[in-house]
Amino acid sequence: MTPLDRAVEERDKTHVVLYWRPGCGFCVRLARALDAMDIDPELHNIWEEPDAAEFVRSVNRGNELVPTLVVGDAVLSNPSADQVRAALHAAAA
Repeated sequence: MTPLDRAVEERDKTHVVLYWRPGCGFCVRLARALDAMDIDPELHNIWEEPDAAEFVRSVNRGNELVPTLVVGDAVLSNPSADQVRAALHAAAA
């Protein structure tokens, strides 16, 4: 089972997981957008959690690209608020 399979299996379809790292402006931007949408994501700091870093690399061609967001079975790398909203609607359908 891949890290993505494990992450998807363990989450409910509209649960939001945000993989981030300190100092990342894109992460701050996305966190603010999620807050504006009243979404409280499960947070994973890839610099403090080796498993989180491994997951991010597994879905981003070996790169530790953040923010990486998981909604249901969708993985979004550096998504906009509109992309997150669309993924939530698709997951809920």
